[in-house]
Amino acid sequence: MTFLEGEVRICGVILSIALLPVAVAGQTLRCNLQSYKPIDGLKAKARENALEVDWQGERGETLHVQFALRNGVPTLRELAARKPGLDWVVLGRDLQPEFHVTSGKRRIDRTQVSALKAAYGNVTQGMIDRQKWNTFWDAPLNVPETEGGDASVNLPRSPDEIRRAWASFHSTGCEVKTEGARLEISFPGADAGIFKGRLQYTVYRGSNLLRQEMIARTDEPSVAYKYSSGLKGFRTGENTRLIWRDPARAWQEYDFGGAPNQQSVEVRARNRLGVVETGGGSLAFFPPPHKFFFARENEVDPGYIYYRKDSAATFAIGTRQPDHTIGYAPYGLHQTTWARSSDEAWHQTGNFALYNAPPGTWQRMAVYFYLSPESGRATQHHVMAYTHGDVFKPVPGFKVLVSHFHFHLIDMLDDQGTIDYRPPFLQVFRALGINIVILADFHGDAHAGDPGPLRFKDQKVYFESCERMSDRNFLLIPGEEPNAWLGGHYMMLLPHPVYWSHAKARLAGQSFEQDQAPYGKAYHAASTADIMQLLKDEDGLVWQAHPRTKGSAGYPDAIHTRDYFLSDRFIGASFESLPVDLSEERLCPERCLGTMDDMSNWAPRPKFMIAEGDTYQKYPGDETYPQLAVNYVRLDHVPAFDQGWTPVVNALHNGNYFVTSGEVLFHNWGIEGTGAHSFYTADVEWTFPLEFAELVWSDGSTVHRKIIPGTDMPPFGSHRFRVPFDATGKKWVRFAVWDSAGDGGFTEPVPLK
Repeated sequence: MTFLEGEVRICGVILSIALLPVAVAGQTLRCNLQSYKPIDGLKAKARENALEVDWQGERGETLHVQFALRNGVPTLRELAARKPGLDWVVLGRDLQPEFHVTSGKRRIDRTQVSALKAAYGNVTQGMIDRQKWNTFWDAPLNVPETEGGDASVNLPRSPDEIRRAWASFHSTGCEVKTEGARLEISFPGADAGIFKGRLQYTVYRGSNLLRQEMIARTDEPSVAYKYSSGLKGFRTGENTRLIWRDPARAWQEYDFGGAPNQQSVEVRARNRLGVVETGGGSLAFFPPPHKFFFARENEVDPGYIYYRKDSAATFAIGTRQPDHTIGYAPYGLHQTTWARSSDEAWHQTGNFALYNAPPGTWQRMAVYFYLSPESGRATQHHVMAYTHGDVFKPVPGFKVLVSHFHFHLIDMLDDQGTIDYRPPFLQVFRALGINIVILADFHGDAHAGDPGPLRFKDQKVYFESCERMSDRNFLLIPGEEPNAWLGGHYMMLLPHPVYWSHAKARLAGQSFEQDQAPYGKAYHAASTADIMQLLKDEDGLVWQAHPRTKGSAGYPDAIHTRDYFLSDRFIGASFESLPVDLSEERLCPERCLGTMDDMSNWAPRPKFMIAEGDTYQKYPGDETYPQLAVNYVRLDHVPAFDQGWTPVVNALHNGNYFVTSGEVLFHNWGIEGTGAHSFYTADVEWTFPLEFAELVWSDGSTVHRKIIPGTDMPPFGSHRFRVPFDATGKKWVRFAVWDSAGDGGFTEPVPLK
């Protein structure tokens, strides 16, 4: 269908709006309304060379945006909001979108290549072409860079690999589409260098959100990119200012009284959120809560929002990704500790992978605006409700668990000279609402590979410090990522403190299990069989860390027929939003969810995904929430350290938990009926307007899914899903819910036979 079919032609040169008078030179705007269906609380209409959209928001408020064209550029002639029974508050006039795209070349990294060689012996070009899209250690904008460490292959990079482009627009019309309880307004003719596509705005009934995005594709190979997006043309004035909270949570402001800027000014704003106060109302702006962020080794805030004073009278605002990352703040009372942490922090600057853009995929480069007739601080409060205040909301009957963090705790305590030190990561986790943390030390720190004498001394400190830092509703578990014997990288969880070593060979006189004074029973694992026997004897668990990437590239595929993988002690693999491809509707759909489905087909019983962080130091000023997924484990209380954490191990072993980014929460789930009369039920709540739910199942070889559209469901909603399916001959089934911002949650697969 072309834009001329079913169109409404809006002609005129001078615009005069009865609601809020404006007179602006216009351009003929032709809008295709064939897919538009008016519904209560969501209206679009053609009016004097413009398209007007009005919708019902939160708290009975009404929002208004008027679209037009100016020299081919989609223009927001007016943004306004009002409370019930009160006058309109104008938030901006004659605003235009701006997008800037920077792209580089995607490379596979050395760690992946080494892991693939260990898994398969020979690494082909075809394997590299596929695996490069799962790269973690890449920094396409670092020019020049020398080879070494975990750096990418085929370095140094060339400056001409990097291309930068501002988007240009040459639209002649728009298309308006009703999709459930939302309206999508699309303008064709958007280009940004190697990317070509369209500009789209989306409004949602029941929400004050306005989503602006460029949906574009490139046909070039090996593209990694990042983008900035915002609006320009805001007017400065005595009653206009930008406010935000800094990383220390103090309120800051800029009144646009300084000289004009030549470039955009990065702002390190708490919660990735800025608010423009103007005309008695306010307009907030922020990126998608999780989908905007690609995996890094820390969550240091490099400045995710920007402003730019373009002239004495105008300014722009928006969200951004910088060209380079920042390492965490080094620490240490002693020179050796400071030097090691400084080197580690500097090493992290080589880890800024950007987004993937495989050829032909439609990348969605989004920014959110929140229209409000209230003050900036009130608006900030309303926006924060979409992420529960950047806190993982308590759900009755569940405790929030996260895993896989390398804090070098033993070295840190040694540097401080006391075991009674309170490291900054504790307050980060507790402020996020997290109840249980599984550490992963002995990973390049302490005496990880020692056969016993030094390692056991370190373990004693590890165990005692975790016990001191635990609390009535907080448990710090001394886990480990040993990466010995099983292939690739993996996490181990034991239900209580256990002294054990995994050196390549035992010392003279050592046996697999022995009494080791003064520690008591200890294990010396020197083979795959030893590791699995230890897990069996102690009722422990193991899972593949970062499957199909980093040091686990090629895993668990390479071991999926091994006895230890098929064992119930090997429960699955870890979930982390890596890589990020903005054409995908889910978080980590292929590398993570695809791995879970494959594992569940390979093994006698389903395998699971455990949400993990795999990051290093954390500080209260970091932006940790958007870069972390968590596990809600079905527990009625947090176990005390001195009682062990067998209930945690059992819940993970049985898949009695769900994974979420935080905005989608399950309260209950299960299967009713049998055979052809089966139903999967799930009680779910969410914040952002929903996109879809999905039921996924398999007969052991082929994976199927049923999509349940959710675009008609309101924000801040809840629903009991009851999805019919035929369980006859099926092996397992799982359920997931995804919202319109790319956030989501999923249950673990349930066995059916």
